[in-house]
Amino acid sequence: MVSLTLDGLGAKYGKHTVLSGVTTGLLTAGGMTAIIGPNAAGKSTLFKRIAGLISGPGLVHLSETAKGDETICYMPQDTDANAVLTVYESVLLASKQGSGWKVHDSELQEIDRILGALRIDDLAFRSLGELSGGQRQLVSIAQALVRKPEVLLMDEPTSALDLFRQIEVLSFMKSLSARSNMAVMIALHDLNHALRYCDNTIVIANGTMIASGPTREVITQALLRDIYRVDARIEHCSQGRPIIIVDGSLT
Repeated sequence: MVSLTLDGLGAKYGKHTVLSGVTTGLLTAGGMTAIIGPNAAGKSTLFKRIAGLISGPGLVHLSETAKGDETICYMPQDTDANAVLTVYESVLLASKQGSGWKVHDSELQEIDRILGALRIDDLAFRSLGELSGGQRQLVSIAQALVRKPEVLLMDEPTSALDLFRQIEVLSFMKSLSARSNMAVMIALHDLNHALRYCDNTIVIANGTMIASGPTREVITQALLRDIYRVDARIEHCSQGRPIIIVDGSLT
């Protein structure tokens, strides 16, 4: 079962430092960690640094059980989809990355299972160019899951989905991470989704980590005021889950 720790992680574009000081406790498999913060805070940069796509100071510590290059999968917010491919072909292509081109029945069955779980099996033989933004986002999730990563980095995977599909996808990912012992890090703008689905939360603002820890301890009225400049309160619904209530005033 894989686990990871971020130690003084930072990132640079040329000589310009865009991210610094990201240090966390142990992030274990089977749970979801929210990455939150204002627009242009550095959330996508953090994912790229963890995935090794950009360089910078600090270390990403993976447990000894990690299986190497296939451990981490990064799902960017914007994907360059080949509009000529069908949905099924694009997911099959993702599954074959780093392996031979011989296709086994078990691989096809796994693709069928993932498309069915995301309820996009009816799109299997439509070209990517025909799809809406939300549909392409679901295909991107399928492309990531078929690779069976141990650490999955998801950059705003629900941004183009309607509310029903957001809840459906996040519920599915929370269940899947627990069943498959996958560590999921997910960038979210909806803080109520973070409170409901994520065990831990990392807050990034102005390229610096502001806080890290259990979600219900990190997302507070003070955080909403200081980082998001919103006066709000956190109450509990009938099931005991916290929910953010915004009174409508901005600081």
